[in-house]
Amino acid sequence: MRALKARVLLILAMLVLAAGQARASAEEELRVYVDENTQKLVQKLTEQKGLFEEDPQAFYQVMEDTLDEFVDFRRIAARVIGRYARQTTPEQRDDFVERFKRSLFDAYAQALVESDNFEMAVQDVEILPDNSNRASVQMQLTSSDGNRYAITYSMYKTGEGRWLMENVIVEGVNIGLAFRDRFAQEMEQNRGQIQTVIDGWGDAVESLNLEKEMDES
Repeated sequence: MRALKARVLLILAMLVLAAGQARASAEEELRVYVDENTQKLVQKLTEQKGLFEEDPQAFYQVMEDTLDEFVDFRRIAARVIGRYARQTTPEQRDDFVERFKRSLFDAYAQALVESDNFEMAVQDVEILPDNSNRASVQMQLTSSDGNRYAITYSMYKTGEGRWLMENVIVEGVNIGLAFRDRFAQEMEQNRGQIQTVIDGWGDAVESLNLEKEMDES
């Protein structure tokens, strides 16, 4: 009986070890994947700085082409709309996705282009213990003057096995949540006129002082 119990415990220990090794391997693969896509973005921004002033539309297209395989803009936009999604038509949702992407590019492209060289590096990767299709990736942005900023990518795995970003936290500020709160505020201010909110989304993002929130976090 003791021999049987010992064998069972040994098998369980081996299974736990194998699961741990598989998770470590998956996390290392995700680390490489995130790093490759991040460095590709940084390189593109560095190469195309001049294009922003010459042809903004072409610059935005470069950003979109670079990010579309890594960021699930449609998923993020759907979460921003949140409970108001049932009030929208498919055409309005498509419209908002495009406006949402453009608002992000408008809000941050100028700052990125005008900044001096910066570096981004993966610090840690964790596939969630209770859900192997979710992961948290800790990043660090280092500016040219040596300042460091903590960034967290929230990732999910698609049915096809691809990892995509579904949210980002910068210096403790949950960007997805901040946008969702802003959308709800706009809906209240515009008395539920969702097309008006969609049409004015660019201005709404521009007035959202995320930098202040980061300083206060």
